[in-house]
Amino acid sequence: MDEPRKTSLLHRPDGEPVRILVVDDEPDVTDVLAGVMTGEGWQVRTAADGATALTTARDFRPDAVVLDWMLPDLDGLHILRALRREAPSVCVLFLTARDAVEDRIAGIAAGGDDYVTKPYSLEEVLARLRGLLRRAGMTAEPGTNRLTVGDLIMDEEAREVRRGGTNVDLSRTEFELLRFLMRNPRRVLSKDQILDRVWAYDFGGRAHIVELYISYLRKKIDAGRTPMIHTVRGVGYVLKPDSP
Repeated sequence: MDEPRKTSLLHRPDGEPVRILVVDDEPDVTDVLAGVMTGEGWQVRTAADGATALTTARDFRPDAVVLDWMLPDLDGLHILRALRREAPSVCVLFLTARDAVEDRIAGIAAGGDDYVTKPYSLEEVLARLRGLLRRAGMTAEPGTNRLTVGDLIMDEEAREVRRGGTNVDLSRTEFELLRFLMRNPRRVLSKDQILDRVWAYDFGGRAHIVELYISYLRKKIDAGRTPMIHTVRGVGYVLKPDSP
């Protein structure tokens, strides 16, 4: 039996799911991005070159486009200008390995809304997209910016975490790791899944970084309390409330 499709927390004003077009010539990149965005409840289509991207955009009418700067046939700026002519309000998030100031300025000046440099965190891509979509008029259900697992509460918008009413100060990476765990309570997550979602998609399988940051989180979340972060030996990690 197929799993039920996740209902999006962020949607169009008419109630329909947000539509995202992902444009990149690396299949591994488009597959990973499409997977996590589908997990958000969004409708996603992909394209591996500029010509296909423009054809798909005309048919699909996306709310946002995640656009690689360098493609086999057309560069990102050319595609951006063509998109803007047909859909002036579409949000465009550049993916680029080019982080020179002049390149970033060129992308924004041409009409790009934001950019993420490679390698990137998938959570950062999602966070930037959510911000662009909200500013573009997409809406969220009341209270969807708050995650709660037991007495652990995360306000995603304010980037604040409390456990048992006590504030917990987290670094940016610790926050993204905890957010991924809290979005999947009671589910065992492998090190590879955590690397893919929290760190760059091409981080190189350095699983020890996951162990290190899990230890950081435990010191801040579980210290002096009933543990919520558990290790499943040989499999991964799971976040469970300290009471049934």
